[in-house]
Amino acid sequence: MASLSFFVGIIGNVISLLVFASPIKTFWQIVKKKSTESYKGVPYITTLMSTSLWTFYGVMKPGGLLVATVNGAGAALQFIYVSLYLIYAPKDKKVKTAKLVAILDVGFLGAVIAITLLAMHGNLRLTFVGILCAALTIGMYASPLAVMTTVIRTKSVKYMPFLLSFFLFLNAGVWSVYSVLVKDIYIGVSCLFNLLYPELINIVPTGCLQVFTLIKTISGAKCRRVRLGCSSVDSLHDLQEQDTVTNKINGLG
Repeated sequence: MASLSFFVGIIGNVISLLVFASPIKTFWQIVKKKSTESYKGVPYITTLMSTSLWTFYGVMKPGGLLVATVNGAGAALQFIYVSLYLIYAPKDKKVKTAKLVAILDVGFLGAVIAITLLAMHGNLRLTFVGILCAALTIGMYASPLAVMTTVIRTKSVKYMPFLLSFFLFLNAGVWSVYSVLVKDIYIGVSCLFNLLYPELINIVPTGCLQVFTLIKTISGAKCRRVRLGCSSVDSLHDLQEQDTVTNKINGLG
């Protein structure tokens, strides 16, 4: 009979894959328009690096199959996103993006793998890669703070969709439970940080803003300012058409 950790890991895989797949709509529009417009390639490049490292970690770790599978799938999707971005980006952005890919996704990733396999042995390998993965993931999980600043400045939730924030929060919770069951401190630390800090900042204000936006749409009345001095000026149509924010998508979702 499969263990509880296996079932939790499967749930985490499903949720993470949904999060990794969330930019598909954005890139479908990019392909149709044959232009990256104002989209930035950095989130996809850093996520490719992070998911690749987590895949390497999962491959090395005994019993790390579920970590390797979900991040391997995530890395494959991010590779497709980065490739499409390079194809349709303007020349100046294309050059800068290609340089960043060479530095992070080829140079840095290759150096980590080479050092791990050639200069380290035994448990030190897993410790080294685990610490790197956790540090990178925590750094990427902190990125919503910048998005939150945009929300406050523009008084709009267009750049921080509530559902994406909610599923990232849920994803972090599932993987936190998984880390406890399998006693993996590196997964646990990175997911717990996401669970307790940035996502709460995302969900509470964003949820409040969208509720007030819905009230405004239904009643036609002017939306009053909500806590933090924010009120949404988006129409219901704008909310439905908003592009998915991918800055935070990273290893383990």
